[in-house]
Amino acid sequence: MTSTQYRNPAPTVDIIIELIDRPHRPIILIERQNPPLGWAIPGGFVDYGESVETAAVREAKEEVSLHVELIEQFQVYSDPNRDARKHTISIVFLATATGEPKAADDAKNLGIFHPWEVPSNLCFDHNKILRDYWNYRHYGIRPRLSAEVIQ
Repeated sequence: MTSTQYRNPAPTVDIIIELIDRPHRPIILIERQNPPLGWAIPGGFVDYGESVETAAVREAKEEVSLHVELIEQFQVYSDPNRDARKHTISIVFLATATGEPKAADDAKNLGIFHPWEVPSNLCFDHNKILRDYWNYRHYGIRPRLSAEVIQ
């Protein structure tokens, strides 16, 4: 009898955290301590036996030291090339928080950014995710599925 080895994408979460106690509701980005280096939306891998919602709240607490309120599941990003380390699927959440964030876990640093201040050296596909988010936040336009997906 032969066993079949499955290779599945790894589930991850990313949390776009709006600081609702500050003017213009800026968002938090972390500067990564581990490769790939650069700025990123807080997030990480979903643990076995954990829901994606629990993972999102946990990752926010671990990386920026804030308790977040999840507002909605925003979008799923699954391009096999979105993470050079391996194929990941990210479930992106929109969340709110108040207070003073502090970099922790694998975050070397963090920053609080308005749309016009976001750094250009974003990791993974986070530039696309944030572009989709700003369109949704400012214009109510949700991201569309790409034509190559709908065949």
